[in-house]
Amino acid sequence: MARLIIAVDRALEARHGDIVLAVIDGELTVKELYRLNGHIRLLPHHPDFAPIELRDGQELTLWGVVKGVVRKLR
Repeated sequence: MARLIIAVDRALEARHGDIVLAVIDGELTVKELYRLNGHIRLLPHHPDFAPIELRDGQELTLWGVVKGVVRKLR
């Protein structure tokens, strides 16, 4: 499993296309925010993961916008 350190700016308002740190029903995830016509989806950049379609009753909190990533290569 790859380990990442991410820098998150909580002062920025998340916009369509931003990579965000989100909490959905108590679970953390990092995804691309897709916001169009009042609908929100969270899109993965990894092909092994499916997009997250928010349903009525789910709790979503956007903690902030990801501004940088540090990845260990080995």
